[in-house]
Amino acid sequence: MDTLLATTLDYLRALVAFDTRNPPRNIGTGGIFDCLRANLPGFDCTVTDHGAGAVSLLAVRGKPKILFNVHLDTVPDSPHWTASPFELRVTDTQAIGLGACDIKGAAAALLTAAARTQGDAAFLFTTDEEANDAHCIAAFLSAFPFSLREKGKLCFDAVIVAEPTKCEAVLAHRGISSVLMNFKGRAGHASGGNAATDSALHQAIRWGQHALDFVETQAHQRFGGLTGLRFNIGRVEGGIKANMIAPSAEVRFGFRPLPSMDIDALLATFRDGGDARPAEFQETFRGPSLPAGDVAEAETRRLKARDFADEAGLPIGNAVDFWTEASLFSQAGYTAIVCGPGDIAQAHSADEFVELSQLQQIAQRYIHILNSQAR
Repeated sequence: MDTLLATTLDYLRALVAFDTRNPPRNIGTGGIFDCLRANLPGFDCTVTDHGAGAVSLLAVRGKPKILFNVHLDTVPDSPHWTASPFELRVTDTQAIGLGACDIKGAAAALLTAAARTQGDAAFLFTTDEEANDAHCIAAFLSAFPFSLREKGKLCFDAVIVAEPTKCEAVLAHRGISSVLMNFKGRAGHASGGNAATDSALHQAIRWGQHALDFVETQAHQRFGGLTGLRFNIGRVEGGIKANMIAPSAEVRFGFRPLPSMDIDALLATFRDGGDARPAEFQETFRGPSLPAGDVAEAETRRLKARDFADEAGLPIGNAVDFWTEASLFSQAGYTAIVCGPGDIAQAHSADEFVELSQLQQIAQRYIHILNSQAR
């Protein structure tokens, strides 16, 4: 086995062994962060506890121009795992373990790249990406918006967020919005003609039909290879029994807009566009698209990201439908791309794996990027 890959697997084995599931996000400033600090000699490491298991580590060596970001939290394991999710299993082609693909494999490759280089480097490790309750990136952007060396200049020329993209540079992805709604009705006997209007569940179903019809009208919208508006009604709950008019109903839904779409305008359409309007309408999570901004801003930022990827020697991949925290950096003004090992199809799955060839490839690419900062 190639020594570069062997080193990366050693790091990955150590990282997978730490339980960083989110939820419950029982993560402190020791554990996996002690492991990272021990394997980043020569770096100035700052660990910050943001509360509720949200912890970040900013590791800086020299005066880097590029920031790598990688989250260390994973989704919970499922009963369908065929072995312990915290013990890395290595086959001839794959490394299997919880987070191996999403995205501890990228973290391991960054540790390898740090050990194989001597120059400038900056890594931001976080633990709150998987539960739609992010604090780490927001705190970083608030605390370190501009360079201390040059007034008014952003801290870094570019940010690479290491989500699984098959080692390609992804320049665009959808945003995300999650919503909680409640409909109010009036309980009564289901034999009455008033059931059609008084039932909270009937209101929810009429709302759902309007929402689905609206989403169909957006099928022609396009940006950077992505088409249409992605929409999902994830949960409907309410009512008491079949012969009672439902006095209340709860609906949870989400949508994923294109970078050129206005999330606030879409929320208004979903809230007010039909004849069945919710009594409560609350957006519970929002993530901007990548690149962030209106149509003109998004296209300008996409072109800057393409130029950066070309300069870094990264092959450019297609835009993706999943959301990443790269959009938060883009919203703050940074040139941001997504580039890491693994296939998103393996993320969050039982017996999650990353291809060994991709681990080796991304380690080589990260080394190249770190070395190129000195030029």
